[in-house]
Amino acid sequence: MKIAFQMDPIGAVDIAADSTFRLAEEAQARGHELFYYEPDQLAFEEGRITARGQDLRVRRVQGDHAQLGEMRSVDLADFDVVWLRQDPPFDMHYITSTHLLDRLAPGTLVVNDPFWVRNYPEKLLVLDFPDLTPPTTIARDLDTIRAFKAKHGDIILKPLYGNGGAGVFRLDRNDRNLSSLYELFTTFSREPLIVQKFLPAVENGDKRVILVDGEPVGAINRVPAAGETRSNMHVGGRAEKVALSARDREICAAIGPLLREKGQVFVGIDVIGDYLTEINVTSPTGIQELERFDEVNIAAKIWEAIEARRA
Repeated sequence: MKIAFQMDPIGAVDIAADSTFRLAEEAQARGHELFYYEPDQLAFEEGRITARGQDLRVRRVQGDHAQLGEMRSVDLADFDVVWLRQDPPFDMHYITSTHLLDRLAPGTLVVNDPFWVRNYPEKLLVLDFPDLTPPTTIARDLDTIRAFKAKHGDIILKPLYGNGGAGVFRLDRNDRNLSSLYELFTTFSREPLIVQKFLPAVENGDKRVILVDGEPVGAINRVPAAGETRSNMHVGGRAEKVALSARDREICAAIGPLLREKGQVFVGIDVIGDYLTEINVTSPTGIQELERFDEVNIAAKIWEAIEARRA
């Protein structure tokens, strides 16, 4: 197949951790042709969805991991699969790219399905499963957020469309910074905030469960660094081997059919204790850590699901 990757600059990726690199590596091993372009090179040109980018070959040599051809313009309708893999922020630039990629259906398979990526961002899809999630409020109104804190005492406050642990704050019962943080957030953004009841179980880790076409294939546990609330590996969280629990499987059984129906082939959910906190569909990570811990080829499972959909 002819595969295009819409992603952030490939020269900067960590080949020992980056999931997009691993997907490209596995695709190449399966004999597929690779093409790479950055989101700014996506365009609508008189009825065609085009991209300016380069043919790509990858190899596992950090710093020399991407061999790129000459820059050229392509019609993405000529490709079998396009991967939507740039990282958030989930802003209007990101949303516009999903609208453009929508226009490739049904001839080209876009993974994950951009219509539902746009309509199911990480912290909003969980609202469809209130029995699986901790108490949650989404609001821009300070009085509403204050009332939530008064009710639950110890809370997590974060940007609704943030990623990688950026801007995540824990406000315990004695904290006096809510108003100041609210002012900070609302000064540079018009987006609402999301607040959730703090889950003490996070000290034991924030589990990333990987689902392929709606089915769980494994998990890693991300343990916060000493003195940290956030467990994201971008901010010092430590990845550990962990097995899927009965509760993890219960959560996956509840959400899996919807993910599969909406074309969300590669998804990473976050589970703290018994609670689902996020459903990551934009640019989930964790493949390489899971492959090392469980000695399985998760990238191959993802490509098998995609090849089956193309067939």
